Amino acid sequence: MTGSTEDYAPHPHIGGRTAVLRALAAWRAAAPGAPRVVVLTGDAGSGRSRLLTGFLMLCEPEYRKGLPLDAMDPSTVPPELPAPAVPSAEGLTAAQVLWLIADHFELSATGVEGVYAELAALAEPVTVVVPDVDRAGPVRTADEPARLVREVLAPLAATETVRLMAEVPRPLAAALVDGLPPGTAQIIDLDAPEWADPDLLVRYAQAALNPEFGAPELPFTVDPATRLALGAAIGRRAGSPLVVQLTVNCVLMAPEGFDPADERFLPTSVGAALDLHARRLGTDSQTLRLLLAPLALAEADGVPVQLWSRLASAVAGHDMSPAIAGGMLLAGPFVQPEEVPAASEEEGAESDGADGGRTLLRLMHPALAEEIRAGLPNIVAAQTQIAMALLEAVPDQDWGKADPYVRDHIASHTLEAGLLPQLLTDPGLFVHADPVPLRAAVEAVPLEQLGAPARTYLRTAPLLTRTQAPALLRAALLETAFVEDGLPEYAEAIHGRLGLDLPWQTLWSLPVAGVSAVTVGSLPGTEGAAATPVAVLVVPPGTPGARPVGAGTDGGEPGASVLVHGLVQPGLLDDVDLDLDRIVRPSEEERAAAPLGLSRGGDYLRVWNRADQEVVAALISDTPFTAADLSPDGVLLVATERGAKALRIRAAGAEIAS
Repeated sequence: MTGSTEDYAPHPHIGGRTAVLRALAAWRAAAPGAPRVVVLTGDAGSGRSRLLTGFLMLCEPEYRKGLPLDAMDPSTVPPELPAPAVPSAEGLTAAQVLWLIADHFELSATGVEGVYAELAALAEPVTVVVPDVDRAGPVRTADEPARLVREVLAPLAATETVRLMAEVPRPLAAALVDGLPPGTAQIIDLDAPEWADPDLLVRYAQAALNPEFGAPELPFTVDPATRLALGAAIGRRAGSPLVVQLTVNCVLMAPEGFDPADERFLPTSVGAALDLHARRLGTDSQTLRLLLAPLALAEADGVPVQLWSRLASAVAGHDMSPAIAGGMLLAGPFVQPEEVPAASEEEGAESDGADGGRTLLRLMHPALAEEIRAGLPNIVAAQTQIAMALLEAVPDQDWGKADPYVRDHIASHTLEAGLLPQLLTDPGLFVHADPVPLRAAVEAVPLEQLGAPARTYLRTAPLLTRTQAPALLRAALLETAFVEDGLPEYAEAIHGRLGLDLPWQTLWSLPVAGVSAVTVGSLPGTEGAAATPVAVLVVPPGTPGARPVGAGTDGGEPGASVLVHGLVQPGLLDDVDLDLDRIVRPSEEERAAAPLGLSRGGDYLRVWNRADQEVVAALISDTPFTAADLSPDGVLLVATERGAKALRIRAAGAEIAS
């Protein structure tokens, strides 16, 4: 064994890995000669996460109190220091991980470069530990781990005031330390001879078989001699802690006919664990792998149990429900069910009306998924079949009624199938899908392959994710974005098909740059005709269609020009005989008597009922608002760097212009 533990108690969570713990403790203590950056790597299933969890227990003051520190090897116990920042990368984008770090250290930076600059300027070094880099990203196939290493971890490693430890897949380890001065970084590969701990696998297996630690009472678990011998055999043959765990799962969940003295059914790899378990239960390995294929291709926390049979049948090309009905002994050792309350699902109760929780199924470890995916003859074909099955599972093709997994992750499946651009034409999906995974999937498609509605979604998605906007606000923001981008048919589809009571309807949008002020007004009719509501936009001189006015007109700069646009009906009023002096602005008395009021911030506008102060519409923008006005009858006129637009506010009790 590497690193003697004689006369010392092992770490109770890890049970070994003394040599690695010594190196990590030296890093934490900033001991002379210790590296500033440590990269923890190894094969999938090598125990990286378990080791790092155990080490972080020693770094967290509250956890330390429950550990037998006095009995442990002093060289493996780091000094008691303030807890490090530990932003887990699981499910997060590279940008999200960076801002978690910025929030932890209470940095004031508003941009990426500012974060690194503030960290570099700190008077004292800070410690950052980033676990689960291999699980980064809301979409499995979007290669977020590589982006995280390239865009966040490598710059952190180059920042001399940051002491960094990261748990990364082996293919990314070298990229993280590339270019650092000698002695700055150390790569600890848990599968390398100097860091491996073969005895750990034996102790792990023996403990997992022990009824004192939760194993069922079986002939080969209650007899100490048999248990120890079986544990030694499992540990000796297993190539990693994961293989130990899978082997123990298999023999404990299906013990009938198992002979602890027969080592033929003790696997040496993840693939062998699948194959030998199927053979011992009298089933071919391909059936087991097809049962697990949807879980190997799943996103996020796993597949809802009610979809498992449908998706397995889609991948297999024939009905797999009989195999699933009697297959839990077969699949059980490799599957981890999780009960998810409806309230904790993204918009679960709001969007799908589901009562109670759901059961999600996922594989025990990502290495299982890698093994099963590697055995599929055609990943693209499998994902295509899954995508078609998910589409068929949408009730009445209404995304608001779809299972949360279907609506939130179908884009990820179609991405790997190469079909995502064809899916991105339905505004219902844009509105109801969780914008975090949908945005990540859309961003993974080359821009030239995206149609116009998908580009509008991509432009709007940062607003949706930054504000965690619920479905109703997503619909409203997308509706106005579609009008801005010249896609009124998609805006109308949101109003007409989705059955949502939006807070506004976008009447028109004018893509004109440099609007510095806006004013609502009306142009009196002639010969008894009704007045025409208008919008007056102050624009730079030379703007096409604009007419020059006097200095400072309506808040504009001296010598500015104006565009006059219909407030309710689209179109510029460019009559050469139009007399600007005839435009009547609402009086202060008319504004004060209006049922709605307007509040403005840098990137938001709020329209509220004067009667009860309740906000009836909140408009946010991805570019700052430059001007805004609200007509007494409820039409909101706004300008940003992108141009100007008018929105009819739909508020109870307010008379709305038409």
